[in-house]
Amino acid sequence: MELIHPFWAYVLIFLFSLAVGSFLNVLIHRLPIMLKNEWEQECRSLMNMPAKEKKTSFNLFWPNSHCPKCQAPIRIRDNVPILSYLSLRGRCYKCNTKISLRYPFIELITALLTLYAAWHFSLTPLFLFTCGFLWLTIAITAIDLDEQLIPDSLSYSLLWLGLIASSFGLFTDLQTAVYSAIGSWFFLWLFIRLFYLATGKIGMGNGDFKLFAAFGAWFGWTKLPLILLLSSFIGAIIGIIYLRLSRLPGQTPIPFGPFLCLAGLVTLFWGNDIIKAYLSLYP
Repeated sequence: MELIHPFWAYVLIFLFSLAVGSFLNVLIHRLPIMLKNEWEQECRSLMNMPAKEKKTSFNLFWPNSHCPKCQAPIRIRDNVPILSYLSLRGRCYKCNTKISLRYPFIELITALLTLYAAWHFSLTPLFLFTCGFLWLTIAITAIDLDEQLIPDSLSYSLLWLGLIASSFGLFTDLQTAVYSAIGSWFFLWLFIRLFYLATGKIGMGNGDFKLFAAFGAWFGWTKLPLILLLSSFIGAIIGIIYLRLSRLPGQTPIPFGPFLCLAGLVTLFWGNDIIKAYLSLYP
């Protein structure tokens, strides 16, 4: 006998993932600030400078969310995912400052992807691990787009979660996951070092190596070429379009992490189908 009808299970998943998306917005905004504050304190310590006085603690939970311009606290009724944005018409209730459309977008894309994962993988342990994959890659993508930074805390969390998933044989076996993670990091590191020696240019950051290693822990070495090819192709196309439309110089750095995450997302849902379709071309 079913404890809950599947329809209501999907409704609950959608509502819960909306709340997760709301938390991801907080994470995306605050984690880079927390890291910069930490790095500043470390630099001051190395230079024997007095530590910067902290007026208030700042973390993911404190202080309460507020308008960045007028500092008005976010009321409970204005903190409902998507609905609050619509009721406020995208503006602060006190100073009328425009609220970024990214906030409801992150909430909605989190809910839709989680809901699709529930349908694609059914309500199984595989779905639970997939949720972690989706939520972490969404946060990584947004932070890298904003700051050209992939926090180690997120990429390592994705790596460890992939190794745990592989210990249950969900996408690959644990031994393959470990060697794939090590090999993928070393491969990108070596490739970028050779690229730098040949051109004098830095083509990729260290955060991208760690993110690629995390995908190795999730999918094993057999799907890493697909992720690298997809991310490179998508990145090249979008990068060219972006530079043309914005009229920026060709040397403008563009974060690669979002394209890796998008390729990882495609691989998560359709990697096996893509590889089978490709192999079918060569009977």
